[in-house]
Amino acid sequence: MSVLVLILAVSAACCLGFGFVLQQNAARQAPLSDFLSPRLLLDLVKVPRWLGGIGLMVAGMVLGAIALGQGEVSLVEPLLATNLLFALALSRKQTKQPLGRQGWAGLALLAGGVTAFIVAGEPRGGTAVTDPLRHWLIIGVMIGLALLLTTYAKRSRLSAGPVLLALAAGLLYGVQDALTRVSGQRFSAGGLAELLTGWQPYAVLALGITGLVLVQSAFETAPLRMSLPALTAAQPLAGIVCGVGFLGDRLRTDTAALTWEAVGLAAIVAGIVLLGMHPAMPCGSDRSEPTRNLQPS
Repeated sequence: MSVLVLILAVSAACCLGFGFVLQQNAARQAPLSDFLSPRLLLDLVKVPRWLGGIGLMVAGMVLGAIALGQGEVSLVEPLLATNLLFALALSRKQTKQPLGRQGWAGLALLAGGVTAFIVAGEPRGGTAVTDPLRHWLIIGVMIGLALLLTTYAKRSRLSAGPVLLALAAGLLYGVQDALTRVSGQRFSAGGLAELLTGWQPYAVLALGITGLVLVQSAFETAPLRMSLPALTAAQPLAGIVCGVGFLGDRLRTDTAALTWEAVGLAAIVAGIVLLGMHPAMPCGSDRSEPTRNLQPS
């Protein structure tokens, strides 16, 4: 594994984790009437704390895109999942909660899972699949699942809704990461002209905006501990599926390797859930009233 890819991916995770906490701090004060509406972004853009969170998220996405240009999606995605560690670090500072057994167990599972998956799978590049049907089938399944989850989220927005929205956003972000890598390859091959003549960069933008609306809607309706674990777990899984499915990423497939890869992924998800449900994660605000007014902070 390249040290540069490691540094870039972990730096991206740091920016993303800090950014998510700041975004949720602001989004939880947004009016519920903005739920799943682009108007939510127009309201939040007036809040300096949210803008700071978005700035960190953009920085994280840029660093992640550079990491994806240097390494395989199947390698970078598990490292990006460590954003939850940085989110918890900032949340602990805000809430003054000790890490405790749950925090240490989650940290060990997440770090151990990432290590086990990378060491066992040995992600490496290969030849991308040229069959467009396979591309569209995998992307279509991911987007279709995200649409289905969003539809159900509308019916239960204050109960299971935030989790479903975060899962949907994670799936979209995983596809976005894969298409970001494709866009980078097009730019390297033919410059700006080659990049802009493909559909991938426009899809990256559309997926990013859609995912942002879903995430902010999840943040405004529930505590961070309900939404961030689902988001953090879904993104790397979707990215790995895309990486192996049509980008040509290769993992070891002998029985022992597959077993450890599965164990690693399960540990990552378990660690994410434990860390995400930690008491240090900031709580949402009272939603007994139909709307709340945003105040700059």
